[in-house]
Amino acid sequence: MNKIASAMLAVAVGVALSMSGAAQAAGPKIVAGPGALPECFLPAAKDTKYFQWPAKKGPYRIALSNGFVGNTWRIQMIKTAKAYAELPEVKADVKEFKVISTGTDAAAQLGTIEDFINQGFDAIIVNAVSTTGFDRIIRLANQKGVILVPFDNLLDTDQVMQMGEDQYLMGTMSAQWLEKYVGDHGKILEVRGVPGNSVDRDRHEGFRSIMDKAPNKFEITEVVGNWATGDSQKVTADALAVQGHFDGIFTQGGSDGTVQALMDAKAPFVPMSGEGENNFRKQIAEHAKDGLKGMSYGQSPALVAIAMKAAVSALKGNVMPQKVFIPIPYADFNTLKPGDNYFPDLDSQFFAANSFPPCGMNFTAPQIMAQSEANVK
Repeated sequence: MNKIASAMLAVAVGVALSMSGAAQAAGPKIVAGPGALPECFLPAAKDTKYFQWPAKKGPYRIALSNGFVGNTWRIQMIKTAKAYAELPEVKADVKEFKVISTGTDAAAQLGTIEDFINQGFDAIIVNAVSTTGFDRIIRLANQKGVILVPFDNLLDTDQVMQMGEDQYLMGTMSAQWLEKYVGDHGKILEVRGVPGNSVDRDRHEGFRSIMDKAPNKFEITEVVGNWATGDSQKVTADALAVQGHFDGIFTQGGSDGTVQALMDAKAPFVPMSGEGENNFRKQIAEHAKDGLKGMSYGQSPALVAIAMKAAVSALKGNVMPQKVFIPIPYADFNTLKPGDNYFPDLDSQFFAANSFPPCGMNFTAPQIMAQSEANVK
């Protein structure tokens, strides 16, 4: 064989090996279910597909890419992730855990995720700024054999494993509950979340699917509260100044701020569906007799720990559902129990729903509060 032929053969072999490596790291295989720990990782729908990645030897390097961090939920979520990473049984599988919050700039978050991929992290847990724009990052992660696990604010794709709660159902539950206590007409205040997030969009669409259906004749005022107590309080106060009163309220977050605005304006309490903040549940328990008939659903910050648990399970080669919806924890003024689903003696802001027995998780307030929301670089 001459030198030219040898060189051509070498190039061909190199290309073949390169293509073989790319094929081997082209993302998960689609396989038959059921998946691992079905009592914890519940498929979101009957037709949910299942993924399986090649097993990797641990312990693993895992990163959390968060966007917005300006409200109680996000702060508690990061603290919960750190608390989970410190559990002895988790430390055995996780040798490094990093956290970066990038704010509301989608490009900044994508850049951070790409950096994590290039650093060789095994899995990246993502609370996304945007529901779209991840296609190139997903391809890069697949090429590098990195598992992406979006949670909470899910992506508009079925190409990654995602962990969430049924946000559309939260919206419909809230609307149906308000119908029960308000009737089929009246003035309703809807306090929305961070614009552009799938959580805000899906809750809103679920809510309006019921409220806009005949024979209902509601006059709905929308404001943006960013799921933050202070923001929700301000926009509720502004809405009250313009509208005078409301017959019912649906808030996606910052629920205690909305109640405080009612009290500051000396406005009458009305039926209200809101998030799972402990302070909101305390307000309901204290003022239900005065008219604050409240329902509190829970998008639990502990969802981040379930996403981390799912990432480790996938890294070990277990079969996993492409999309998981955990059950929605909720309580209303009839079912609140001190020390069970709310904590009267806890003064600091805290989301009350943090227990998931099917997943072996039950975080206490001291465990979470001992952590910081600061970046871990």
